[in-house]
Amino acid sequence: MEKIDVDIMQDTSEIVHYDATGIPLYIRVGELSFYPGKKALCHWHEDIEFIRILKGEMNYYINGRNVLLKEKDGIMVNARQLHYGYSVSQRNCTFICVLFHPSLLSANKPLYRKYVQPVLENRRLEYLYLDSSHKEASLILSYLDQICALKDKGETGYELEIAGLLHLLWRNVFLPAQGCLPEEEDPKASDIRLQKDMVSYIYQHFSEKITLEDIAASGGVCRSKCCRIFRHYLRQSPVDFMNTYRLEVSSYLLKNTDKTITQIAVDCGFNHLSYFSELFARHFKCTPREYRQRASISSSVLPPHLPNQS
Repeated sequence: MEKIDVDIMQDTSEIVHYDATGIPLYIRVGELSFYPGKKALCHWHEDIEFIRILKGEMNYYINGRNVLLKEKDGIMVNARQLHYGYSVSQRNCTFICVLFHPSLLSANKPLYRKYVQPVLENRRLEYLYLDSSHKEASLILSYLDQICALKDKGETGYELEIAGLLHLLWRNVFLPAQGCLPEEEDPKASDIRLQKDMVSYIYQHFSEKITLEDIAASGGVCRSKCCRIFRHYLRQSPVDFMNTYRLEVSSYLLKNTDKTITQIAVDCGFNHLSYFSELFARHFKCTPREYRQRASISSSVLPPHLPNQS
């Protein structure tokens, strides 16, 4: 089973490493245990994302909503939605992840405008919950299973079969999506934009000395509103969120560079080694030195949702 290898850009969008160059399609089976704390970082992308739960359960955050994905069920996340998955009570979860860019459905422009564009541009359609007990959702989930099986076999031309399945799948997305008629912008949309701006600021400046005032200013809000938005949507204070990201970057540097632990702490925005070590041990359940000793630099893989450090 492979780790999901997706880099995050400084505007919190993902650089999705598609399975084949030029074909905007990404298919993996993953586990939440691949992620520190069994939680992915908050991000968004232009691709449509499907998750299918194979074993266990997963909490899924989308634009301030928290959805419990049950075993055998799944979710479709529309393009450009701020989202991430995280564990239920620190339990592991095995899942299928299928991402594809809408351009895969754009061979015929009139069909794209009639059936794809209305879904992508529907502000009310942030996601669709795929309940396996419902016939329409069950069809979508079965297509995801078939897509994953075709990828595993890897036979010549499997991408063509998957493209065909995606069109069948999309029909079953489009039909229920018609129940989510466009309306005036949701009042929370402005908070989501502010959150995206503030998270982006943290991802861009994590190595610098950042204060709560700096984070709030990046969203053009006061400190209290900044804290309110982070607590409401991310269940963390702005500073806790920033430190979590710094720790994840530091874990990558520990595994993949020869930098000293002190230098890594400084590079990740920690001014005091003792504070860095304390937070690291709390987050990863071991010291930075122990973490480095356990890791093999030669076989390391870029963790999910971390920036390219080059």
